[in-house]
Amino acid sequence: MWLELQDVARSFGSHRAVDGLSLQLARGSIGCLLGPSGCGKTTALRCIAGFEPVDRGSIRAHDRLLAQPGLALSPSERQIGMVFQDYALFPHVTALENVAFGLHRLPGPSRKRRAEEMLATVGLGDSGAKYPHQLSGGQQQRVALARALAPEPELVLLDEPFSSLDIELRERLSAEVRAVLKSLNTTALLVTHDQQEAFAVADVVGVMNQGRLEQWDAPYELYHRPASRFVADFIGQGVFIAGEIVGGNSVQTEVGVMHANGSGTWERGTAVDLLLRPDDVIHDDESTFKAEVCQRAFRGAEFLYTLKLPSGARLLSLVPSHHNHAVGEKIGIRIEPDHVVAFEKK
Repeated sequence: MWLELQDVARSFGSHRAVDGLSLQLARGSIGCLLGPSGCGKTTALRCIAGFEPVDRGSIRAHDRLLAQPGLALSPSERQIGMVFQDYALFPHVTALENVAFGLHRLPGPSRKRRAEEMLATVGLGDSGAKYPHQLSGGQQQRVALARALAPEPELVLLDEPFSSLDIELRERLSAEVRAVLKSLNTTALLVTHDQQEAFAVADVVGVMNQGRLEQWDAPYELYHRPASRFVADFIGQGVFIAGEIVGGNSVQTEVGVMHANGSGTWERGTAVDLLLRPDDVIHDDESTFKAEVCQRAFRGAEFLYTLKLPSGARLLSLVPSHHNHAVGEKIGIRIEPDHVVAFEKK
């Protein structure tokens, strides 16, 4: 594995910011640590970069030991590129000189040529003479990426790289950054609180909660097969409805009997909460089961309806926008889940 963390912990006083973090990232893969503010993702990134020591566990990159208690290579020894949240560009030098900054081991002509190549790679080949204040936020972000990639690091770390950009630019640049990293076969790890950003960039995503890694998996698996209730709540949109095990993994709910995914088998009569995503709830005029529209959000091609069941429980449903129903109207629905995830009710 190109990057491997084993049981890494980091505390600040009595607060355990990272608690037993273990993960592996293959060469050329893009990983992401995703979670809410304060979950420990940035502290984990700083431990990998060498800005924070580890209290327990070990960090290795390309079979080199980077950190363990009592041993820590300096950031400059780790062969890691870093893209900071605020880009950290030098304001008094040009974009080309910013990119060339970390290439001091190369002779002058080679340094300039490599910096020009990297600016061209990120689509800024004609902007080398500009100063940071003459560049847009998105262009500054790409200069920062080019600077991090120029020394050909073993690993690139990105700390909330798109957080200061507007939504439209964030979506476009996240796709561009992924394309650049993949074209260079660069191993990378980013941290973000934005799941859309994580899914757009990363091959594998780790959801963190209170310093612990809840699940390290492909985005598809996180969405359809969450390993914990926290992951199910945090990833995507969805609601839980009450159910009861009626045999095997079959769950009786207000909207019918469904077969829940998951390991093992519950005892008959076990009370569970069953996760339903908006794409599991299909609008069907022919259905005799009705739900009341209590909220709606127009999204162009679709409406996101919040529907109230006879019990008062609520579901979300994505419906093509030509089905334009008013709040208070009752519509027919049917449930067609690809993956039904249930957690025992606490």
